[in-house]
Amino acid sequence: MILVPIIALLLGAVLALVLKVRVGDSTAQYLAVASLAGLDTVLGGLRSAYESKFQTDVFLSGFFANVLIAFFIAWLGDKIGINLYMVVALVMGMRIFTNLSLLRRYLLVRATDWLTRRKKEREKLIEQTMEGVTE
Repeated sequence: MILVPIIALLLGAVLALVLKVRVGDSTAQYLAVASLAGLDTVLGGLRSAYESKFQTDVFLSGFFANVLIAFFIAWLGDKIGINLYMVVALVMGMRIFTNLSLLRRYLLVRATDWLTRRKKEREKLIEQTMEGVTE
């Protein structure tokens, strides 16, 4: 189920590039902030999947809530004359880097465990072969 938003994200990016969608300057910062919020949620979903804590309803509600809240904060900042979209971008960027670093660690531990198991299997096979030769 986690693959659905990832595929949708990639499909949306490809469609935007192929269709050469142009975004006005006034809406570009809203789109950027909403995209960061969406990416943060997708990476958080991947992280929770690796931790075996993924729940579809939590993911979907979090995705839409994060995007809407990020959009609203950027919009509110425009209305009161403060660049709050920079705050949202900073927070989302920090969360994205945190999720990416944790995902990287999970993948490294998984790869290290796999390599260790393979090494032990090879050593056991060599040991069994040597026992067969000496008999």
